[in-house]
Amino acid sequence: MEKKKNIGFNIIKSDPTDGHGGYGVGSLSLDNVSPVMIDVEEGEATIEIGAMHARSPIEKGIKFTNNREDSAGGKPYWLIWVTIDRMEDGPYYAGVTACELVVNREKRRGYKSMPEHVNNMDKSIKRKIVLDQLDDKSKGILTDFLKNHDEGMWERSKDELKEALKIK
Repeated sequence: MEKKKNIGFNIIKSDPTDGHGGYGVGSLSLDNVSPVMIDVEEGEATIEIGAMHARSPIEKGIKFTNNREDSAGGKPYWLIWVTIDRMEDGPYYAGVTACELVVNREKRRGYKSMPEHVNNMDKSIKRKIVLDQLDDKSKGILTDFLKNHDEGMWERSKDELKEALKIK
């Protein structure tokens, strides 16, 4: 049995414009963004690159709507957009935002707000922290995941992230 390759966060690549100042300057790059899926009931967080295009294992085979009733009785998840940036000391978690998902496998239906997912990915890319809607259990799962993934990146991250993930 082959061991599954451990996928890590997308780390910043070199400047795609190479400093030429022409086409593409000011555009946002997805190179530094990684989707992290939190399974609230299982207490697990994993990097799900497929979620970048709504193709994670959790999302496959599910018809999503913005009507919560369609997925009543479903399993709660959070899609966390994590953007990595680099400072002199090394990389850090620069933008972290959360989006709600509910999946009812039995009905093959799910709830998610596509505008929220797109807007929160954009906010993450722009180095914003938007985690106020996370419940305490999910905050704990995400904090543990980010620390365990790379303690140095957690330590270098701004206090705003650590404050947003404090359990009240």
